[in-house]
Amino acid sequence: MTLTEENYLKALHRLSQNGESISVKRIAALLEIKMPTVNSMVKNLSEKKLIKYEKYKSIELTEKGRKQALLILRKHRLTELFLKDVMGLGWEEVHDIAEQIEHLQSDLFFNRVDEMLGHPQFDPHGEPIPDSHGRLPQLKATPLNLCQTGRKYQLSGVLNNDASFLTYLNSVDLQLGSQIEIITIQEFDKSMAIKLNGKTKTVFSALICQNLLVL
Repeated sequence: MTLTEENYLKALHRLSQNGESISVKRIAALLEIKMPTVNSMVKNLSEKKLIKYEKYKSIELTEKGRKQALLILRKHRLTELFLKDVMGLGWEEVHDIAEQIEHLQSDLFFNRVDEMLGHPQFDPHGEPIPDSHGRLPQLKATPLNLCQTGRKYQLSGVLNNDASFLTYLNSVDLQLGSQIEIITIQEFDKSMAIKLNGKTKTVFSALICQNLLVL
């Protein structure tokens, strides 16, 4: 499988997560590629039985395509965790490097990384790591914006791994495992006044809260 094909499968898996219809236009927008180029690749993936594609219908990953997408995500997320836990990089620094390493075609390498890390279930951003068969561990976390006041939660993941967002979280000392207590929720803009780790008080916008996963 080519690097480009792998990137398309990852994009299709990402688009499938919100349950909306997947079109050539949406794929082109996500990958920032012209629609005729996407059309050509979609036909190629369909011929390889990696996707189901019919004109004017939503594009879907086949079982084979979904497994391939998850195995690519496995390589990406294992790499991110290796870069953070073994090499000491920040969680805001690992994504772009993992984007390059994930295309390495060596099960031996990634299985050894998996062993070195103790067969982890989650990457540095709290995203589930598929196993070697493409199976995902169960994720029971809830976005912070859906939570209630007066309760304490623990940060278990983020839905946005953009470096600027993660750098902001670093600046307020918010890491995976941090305790979050919701003090008040503003009715006007749904921003939240919160207490971090039992001491620091701050305010998170609705957008920030939507991108934080808690248990």
